[in-house]
Amino acid sequence: MVEERIRKLQSPTLSQKIFQIDDHIGAAAAGYVPDARVLVDRARIFSQSNRLLYDEDVDVESVAKYLGDLTQEFTQYAGVRPFGVSLIIAGVDKKGPSVFLVDPSGSYLQYEAVSIGAGSEQVTQFLENNFNPSMTLDDLCVLGVKSVYLVSEDKVGISHIRMAVVDTKTRKLKRYTESEISKFAALAKEKFEQ
Repeated sequence: MVEERIRKLQSPTLSQKIFQIDDHIGAAAAGYVPDARVLVDRARIFSQSNRLLYDEDVDVESVAKYLGDLTQEFTQYAGVRPFGVSLIIAGVDKKGPSVFLVDPSGSYLQYEAVSIGAGSEQVTQFLENNFNPSMTLDDLCVLGVKSVYLVSEDKVGISHIRMAVVDTKTRKLKRYTESEISKFAALAKEKFEQ
């Protein structure tokens, strides 16, 4: 789940901060989005190479480690600058669902729930108080929408919210439509504004 501020004449159909790495892995970016595109392209190549070499889906952690190693390299050498983006890598592999945070220093850490970008401290505190590992996918989506509203300048509407999930049953990334996000927004208002 990401918040994207859309300009008046910009087409809202293309997400700039949510990326698909493989069928079963997605990424959300905060920071310098062109750097995110470069890292995602490299992660896609890594993932497809794994499929060709081993004839199986790549583990989510392997992608996070690869990106962590790559970003760390760019902190060492003269003539290059570090990547200016943090990524949340999430997916479902043979071990189950996984969420990793990869930051520009090259570190990658696994979380049950995590937030990056503007207002991340406030959202992290909210997640610590409200997240439960046994929540349903719909409950998690409601929690995500509320997290965006918590720190967003726009406290109503959904035009600034983009959402994608990797379902544990299908192991496929799915981007939600505006009508689906509207449903979660209504539930978030009902649940958290009592």
